[in-house]
Amino acid sequence: MNGWLNSWRAAVRIARRDAWRFKGRSILVLAMIALPILGVSAADITIRSSQLTAEQSLTRDLGAADAQLSDAGYDGLPIYQSPDGKNKSLVNENASGQVMQDGNGPGVDVPAAVPAGAKTLKDSVGTGKVHTKYGLLDVDIRELKASDPMAAGIMELDRGHFPDAPDEVIATNAFLKTSGLHVGSSVSARDLATKYKIVGAYDLPGELKTTQINALPGAFLTPLAKALKAAGRDGPGITSKYLVAVDGGFTWNMVKAVNAKSVVAHSRAVSLDPPADSEVPLFVKYPDWNRNYGGSTAEKAALLAVGATIVGLAMLEICLLAGPAFAVGARRSRRQLGLVGANGGDRRHIRAIVLSGGLVIGVVAAVVGTVLGLALTFALREPLEQYTGARFGGISVHPLELLGIGLLAILTGLLAAIVPAVVASRQSVLAALTGRRGIRHANRVLPVLGLAAVCLGVGIAVFGSMKTDNVLAVGGGSAIAELGIVALTPTLVGLFGRLGGWLPLSPRLALRDAVRNRGRTAPAVAAVLAAVAGTVAVATYTASSDLESRNGYQAQAPYGVVAVSIEREQGRDLDAVRAAVEKRFPVSSRADVSRVVVGKKTCSMYRSNPGCGRAEMVLPKANACPTDGPDADRKFSVAERRKLAKDWRCDRTYHSSAITTDSDVLIGDAGLLHALGIKDPGAEQALAAGHTVLFDKHYVEKNRLTFRIIEDSSKPVPEGQDPVGPLKSFPTYVAQDGTESYGVRAVMTPATAKAAGLQTVPFGSYFVNENAPSSKEQQALDDDLAKLGADPNLYVEEGYVSDNNIILLALTVFAGLVTIGAAGIATGLAQADAEPDLKTLAAIGADPRVRRTLSGFQCGVVAVMGVVLGSAAGVLPAIGLRKAEERQQLKFYQEALDRGWGGMGAAPHIPIVIPWSTLAALIVAVPLGAALLAALVTRSRTSLSRREAS
Repeated sequence: MNGWLNSWRAAVRIARRDAWRFKGRSILVLAMIALPILGVSAADITIRSSQLTAEQSLTRDLGAADAQLSDAGYDGLPIYQSPDGKNKSLVNENASGQVMQDGNGPGVDVPAAVPAGAKTLKDSVGTGKVHTKYGLLDVDIRELKASDPMAAGIMELDRGHFPDAPDEVIATNAFLKTSGLHVGSSVSARDLATKYKIVGAYDLPGELKTTQINALPGAFLTPLAKALKAAGRDGPGITSKYLVAVDGGFTWNMVKAVNAKSVVAHSRAVSLDPPADSEVPLFVKYPDWNRNYGGSTAEKAALLAVGATIVGLAMLEICLLAGPAFAVGARRSRRQLGLVGANGGDRRHIRAIVLSGGLVIGVVAAVVGTVLGLALTFALREPLEQYTGARFGGISVHPLELLGIGLLAILTGLLAAIVPAVVASRQSVLAALTGRRGIRHANRVLPVLGLAAVCLGVGIAVFGSMKTDNVLAVGGGSAIAELGIVALTPTLVGLFGRLGGWLPLSPRLALRDAVRNRGRTAPAVAAVLAAVAGTVAVATYTASSDLESRNGYQAQAPYGVVAVSIEREQGRDLDAVRAAVEKRFPVSSRADVSRVVVGKKTCSMYRSNPGCGRAEMVLPKANACPTDGPDADRKFSVAERRKLAKDWRCDRTYHSSAITTDSDVLIGDAGLLHALGIKDPGAEQALAAGHTVLFDKHYVEKNRLTFRIIEDSSKPVPEGQDPVGPLKSFPTYVAQDGTESYGVRAVMTPATAKAAGLQTVPFGSYFVNENAPSSKEQQALDDDLAKLGADPNLYVEEGYVSDNNIILLALTVFAGLVTIGAAGIATGLAQADAEPDLKTLAAIGADPRVRRTLSGFQCGVVAVMGVVLGSAAGVLPAIGLRKAEERQQLKFYQEALDRGWGGMGAAPHIPIVIPWSTLAALIVAVPLGAALLAALVTRSRTSLSRREAS
């Protein structure tokens, strides 16, 4: 045992000395191993630091309070809730029809539900527009007495002080940065004459990007609500919660007591020590509500397998890149290793010395990578917090996780040194001492194993793509096949040697040298192959998905047309927005549209405020799809449902529009048809005659379109029944089938709406431009709109815009860097091997440029072989994945037809696109660049050695 330990101690000392002697090579390998360790350790520390403890999370929500109480929104009806307060339900579900929608009921007096003797602190939040240095800005307006000890921890005061007077406010740093204001500035809200002085800046630890102003309770929101009401505007939408402090904490019994009064409680004590499920009425009534939906065991195992595969392939790539570097070291130290053998050392000792080189580099890489990862996290903590929008709970270091990451570095170093160690131990002592290369025999077992792995992997991938829709099978089979190709690399390199007879002198010498010395060529080629294969696979999949998205893209307006809509405050800023668009864009014509409003003009779409309703199209019963009913599965067989799916009544598709309304009708004139590119004289004549133009024939019956006028949407509707209201019918012109309306379902003129008693308000405009607005023009408009503070819905139809070009470029650059690095390492090893030959060439009068040319071709040969093999290996997995996706979509398509779902269209087509530009860059540009770079950095002349007279 001591002898074994002593031999390894000596081997480590020799390896450490060699690493220090050849610093350049050591730093290269160290960087290759340490950089991934740095990234992974920094990511681990960052993720762990961003994960809050339960106490830290509660402090951000509750401050120092024991609980936070809020109205459940069920109009005083008793509720059940989960211990964390995130889920709730009525005690009597049959009473749901008594609840007014969108929280428009009478509400609950929350303070009356507070236990006797408890202290409360009101926390109210609303929204409003405030004047800034640049214009108007939508902000959250909060009223919380932040100086109260109960609120400690909710807000982090950065500078200044908390408000002491009603005319003082504090603002978040995000608001100050966006608004251009500073501590000491004055701020006021639109429609409110009162000015408030900013006396401090703060951050919300969990919401650093929130633009918010905080005032004392009753100082800002109440006056603003009165001013907006007087101006006939929408209110600030105030919601209030109450922080509660009670002796002994807010217990689960207290939570259930306030639940009986329709109040939700978020309790610190209950969150830290939740009751058993049997004591939670919500979980007793709905057991599934407490089920962990974090994924099944099979899904977790699949994710673990994917992660292990990624880590394994990354380690393989590093080993393939670092292995030749260790081989360079072993080759240059062969005399030293020969002396070890001459002095009684056996193969085990030589292997130990070379392996110790990997061990030393791996340990140093683990330490350096981990320390730098920790330092990087410390240095980038503030930018990371700003990027994620939340403060860390503190720098959290988990030693066992970092130790595991460090062990990966050590394992990688050892694996990278295994092959060089075995090769070095097999050379004879005489050959090592005399500098002879000896005879290298090819491994006959490895190609067989590689071929078997390729066959197995291809079989699994083909089965996964053709017989199943299992994407993991395709990915796993592709990974096995790629490992097999890596094992076959020495054999494939040998096959490339047959091309040598067709090449000129320098490339022929380079190819011959690469083929004869496969021990150093194959790892570099395999490294390039693995990187290029992954790049080509992702590039092919991305390009194919990109074409699929392009084919499925639905334009919301004609190309170059701009659409703007504003709902808030009845389009108060619409004229200013229109002027800004016409100022910045090359507008040739404009079509204004309005929307139908039922009830007060201040009513908003898709909300159910008291006194507000909506107009909705009525689908005639004769045009309804038979399979839309709840009993379709029992009424119709599968064959009948498949037939009905093709019926025109069921063939309804949804097409999003640049401007949408809750009534599905736009109030406009013939100019709107022109803006949409609709050339239909019949439609224009219909509008002129006071008719409605309809682009969806499902809603017309006897040439008339009917609307149901629901006068008050806030009134409860019994379950299973439709809302009631008077009907209004309009003579209608139905556009021809195939007319592209870009999602607009119907158009009605203002005169027709007025004659029918429909109330309208301005809503938006379509702008037809002479040419599509440029990026510069759009940025200028965005700046103008930000100053207006109008916050309109702006849509510019630019056609399909791919976001994948930068991905393809990044992949190409990555593969190019790996190719150049691996080819460079192989070239350095080749030069070390061929130094005697190069000196012989120089001695017999060869041109000095031959050395550069040979070096360039040696590098280029490795790069060409790697990228050619990698490109071929990378295309197949992508095709397999696309085929598996096609089977998935076809399966869903057939199931939809079986259920009678309409609007499915034709069977899905999954295109497969080969990224020829990426392949051209990899196969041509990258090897050429690698060869030129190698030629440029190689010295033309070398010093000739001579033998000393014996």
